[in-house]
Amino acid sequence: MDRIYLLEDDDSIRKLVTYALVSQGYEAYGFSRPSEFWKAMEGQQPALLLLDIMLPEEDGLEVLQKLRTSAATKKLPVIMLTAKNTEYDRVVGLDSGADDFISKPFGMMELVARIRAVLRRTENKKEETGYQLGELFVSPKQHIVRVAGQDVTLTNKEFELLCLLLENRGMAMTRDAIMDGVWGQEFSRENRTLDVHVRTLRTKLGSAGSCIETVRGVGYKIGGETR
Repeated sequence: MDRIYLLEDDDSIRKLVTYALVSQGYEAYGFSRPSEFWKAMEGQQPALLLLDIMLPEEDGLEVLQKLRTSAATKKLPVIMLTAKNTEYDRVVGLDSGADDFISKPFGMMELVARIRAVLRRTENKKEETGYQLGELFVSPKQHIVRVAGQDVTLTNKEFELLCLLLENRGMAMTRDAIMDGVWGQEFSRENRTLDVHVRTLRTKLGSAGSCIETVRGVGYKIGGETR
């Protein structure tokens, strides 16, 4: 039975969500304050965290940053819950390392479906020892990117995008498939987030940036074989 933590200061939402999750077979625990959540994290960690942005003591993005900078929790799946619905808030949350983003108000069955999708996606990720493509080396396990032996610093989403393309090397991935794999299904397909990230990623990779190919009418791919 998967354990799920919910950090949400609204009593009615917290009770409704935990009840819905328990009814779906999950072991769910709700916390109204980050201090309560951090105390619980000293014990058994959950399979996934539902995290509100607007919280007392410290906001959800601060909580997320702490989780992502700790070796023990950097891979913990996190779905952000927020009443905010601007593209900026989505980009900040997702680029900070959230696995998905859902806006309030939301339906309980939709939330459960999104939880299942994130758990399935994270559980199915392969732990590769590393990818070598020309002068580009990427280690998903160690979170390392090097070009010609020099370390390259990427944001979480840039790193996930690069790894997704490498996992599917030689295959042209559609824009929707990339968006689903990196940002989750709720993120708008109409914005230019993907193109901006690809452009920035190519720039940061320097001489290796050309390995990310644009496939017109489809999306992107990294061609050739790795060894």
